[in-house]
Amino acid sequence: MKNISRWQFSDSLVRQNQLVIDGWTVISFSYDQVKEEPRRCQQIVQQVIGRWLGNELDQTSLSLIEKEVLRLAIRMGKAISPIEVEKYLKLSDKTVKKVLSQLVVKKMLIPASGIMRVRSYRLADQVKHPI
Repeated sequence: MKNISRWQFSDSLVRQNQLVIDGWTVISFSYDQVKEEPRRCQQIVQQVIGRWLGNELDQTSLSLIEKEVLRLAIRMGKAISPIEVEKYLKLSDKTVKKVLSQLVVKKMLIPASGIMRVRSYRLADQVKHPI
């Protein structure tokens, strides 16, 4: 945003404020920061994601495995299957089914496909995700 007017700058701030009001997390970088210090920018993004995940998931009474399942679902940005969870966490199918059922009871996951046998799960609306 080289040589922008005061009005353009003001408009940019209003748009950023509106995103924050709408629940978005906004972090800003200049072109020079991204070009000259990409690793530092990456670390800042990782810190924001880490803080968000930590705050959102630690406020509830979730086990470490349950938190990791939710993190996987957030990262994938789509419905997850028990097989994907098994492979990712290297757990037995029995353990994964138990954890997924517990997350459904806690209203953190919702069955996404299947009625008698659930084949995939999606994040519940109460679980915010940045993606």
